[in-house]
Amino acid sequence: MRDRLQTLFDWVGRAGMVFLAFAVLYLALGVWAANGALRIAALIAMLAAGVWLSVGLLRRATGPVLWRLRNRLLVTYLFIAALPILLVAGLAGLSIDLLVRQLAVYMVTSQLDRRIETLDSFTQSVVRTDPVSRTPVMTTSLDLFYRDRFPGIEILLREGAQQIRYPEDATDISSPAPLVGWRPTSGVMVRDGKFFLWSYAKTPTGDVTVMAPLTREFLGGLVENLGQVDIGEERTSAQENVAEEAGDIALPGAPLPPAKFRFDWDVRWFANLRVDDWNHPGKNDEELFIAVRSRFSAVLLQVFKHKDKAQDYLVLLLIAGFGIFVVVEVVSVVIGIGIARTITGAVHRLYEGTQRVIAGDFSHRIHVSGKDQLAELGLSFNRMTEHLEKLLVVAKEKERLESEIEIAREVQGQLFPHEIPELRTLRIKAACQPARLVSGDYYDFQMVGDSEVALAIADVAGKGISAALLMAALQSSLRIQLQMPVEVLAGGGSDHIGAGVSTSRLVSNLNRQLHSTTSAEKYATFFLAVYDESSSTLTYTNAGHLAPMLVRDGAVELLDVNGTVVGAFPFSEYDESRVQLRSGDLLVCYTDGVTEPENEYGEMFGEERLMELLLRNSQRPEEDIIQLVLDSVRQWTGSEELQDDMTLLLARRV
Repeated sequence: MRDRLQTLFDWVGRAGMVFLAFAVLYLALGVWAANGALRIAALIAMLAAGVWLSVGLLRRATGPVLWRLRNRLLVTYLFIAALPILLVAGLAGLSIDLLVRQLAVYMVTSQLDRRIETLDSFTQSVVRTDPVSRTPVMTTSLDLFYRDRFPGIEILLREGAQQIRYPEDATDISSPAPLVGWRPTSGVMVRDGKFFLWSYAKTPTGDVTVMAPLTREFLGGLVENLGQVDIGEERTSAQENVAEEAGDIALPGAPLPPAKFRFDWDVRWFANLRVDDWNHPGKNDEELFIAVRSRFSAVLLQVFKHKDKAQDYLVLLLIAGFGIFVVVEVVSVVIGIGIARTITGAVHRLYEGTQRVIAGDFSHRIHVSGKDQLAELGLSFNRMTEHLEKLLVVAKEKERLESEIEIAREVQGQLFPHEIPELRTLRIKAACQPARLVSGDYYDFQMVGDSEVALAIADVAGKGISAALLMAALQSSLRIQLQMPVEVLAGGGSDHIGAGVSTSRLVSNLNRQLHSTTSAEKYATFFLAVYDESSSTLTYTNAGHLAPMLVRDGAVELLDVNGTVVGAFPFSEYDESRVQLRSGDLLVCYTDGVTEPENEYGEMFGEERLMELLLRNSQRPEEDIIQLVLDSVRQWTGSEELQDDMTLLLARRV
């Protein structure tokens, strides 16, 4: 049950809940306050919430339909073009309908006005006639000209005390003569609930009253073949019930004309005419209600029954205008459909292209036609997929290279020493942080015999794979030499037995091997030292490497440089130096990745800062010193990304 309510809430949303709340409030107020202002306010709020809810439901229902661009364009065209045309057509149809209805009533009322004018003209002619011949002229004119046009017409002529009525058998006006107070007038008059056309005029010695009954039959005959006409006194509900009376109720009088075509609809309208009250001279507060029922074709036939060239031209003009409108509309629809198909086709091709790209088909190209913005968009898509295809090849190659570099990094990691020689008088620690996945820096330490250990550090020119390969060659060459007999390492021959390892000879051999096996631009700075535990003597050869620092008694001493870099020149010669290590001495070997990184102002970290850092922390453990130096360099550059490989090798005499 709870899930169903949650589903209902998700569908109708807050608008539905608000609508439901106001609906319940409206129904509840209908019981306790049916006519209260609060219930009216609740009804207004409920209607507003209903509109809100309807709009939300409509948007949700049409959302899937409007997902496609074609449907959105159709809806757009509907609101921009079709809907205004429909509104204009509806307004024009409504205007024509109202105009035809008003014309139908106008035809009846205008003919009624003409009859009233005719009746008044007859009355005035009687007044202007000589009193002697007034009566015969009156009766003769009435019989000849007015009896057929005014069925039931009656006349009352008063001359002094004499009254003349015609026809003599008239019954409608045999009632008393007009009351005193009437002024000359003409129009419609009501007497005893009956309506008459009448005209009243005064003579020098009396007056003339002409009256004709106003019946449905008389009104129906005013306009031939128009339709049905009804009359009656105005009632409060008369105009409100016009639609009901004009429904299936047939008006008396003339028959309704037959329909000329299928959509020849009924025309029903009404009019109000002011009428004089017989019993109240000068008062015309009463109104005559006239209802007309006809057909659209009958009204038009009455309008155009007198044909002439102007009407023919008007009809032709209307037909031509309608034809032009239809042609323009058809052409507009065709052009609009063509443009819409161009837009939707281009977007559909782009959509299919994106789906192919999502599926991994970067070789797909969409068909492009035209020279508009959509065509440019299609060309841009093709260029994008072409570049993506190239980038994919590059990415695969990069992935392959990264995989190979990862393998090289693992291999290089195996080249660094894994075990630190354990000596009674010397502690060794080293660390290397490459700027890339593989490093061109190199450090090593290896036992030579039982009481000597070789220490080495190097910086290969360049970075990346090439530097790592040279570093591997350097490491393998050095280790091969260190595994030779001690007599050979000392220089060979019986004269050198017991003299110790010759670092200068090792470096010279190493230089010649690197030069012969590598290209001319490949070289490395190299520092090699051999520590003899029995004598605490450090014998070393520095081949172009940064001078190692010896921290002793609160000061820093720089060791010698004994020659140029290895691998550059085959004829290079190297010397060797010796230093006696005392207890507490700290030997620090490093590469340029420690001293040469620059900060944001282009200033290098430098050897002086490294010396100060070592002096302040020389008594700390070797691991802490290495980490402190690496962190200080990173803090100096202000970046986690290394500018160069950083390598440190520390040896402390204990």
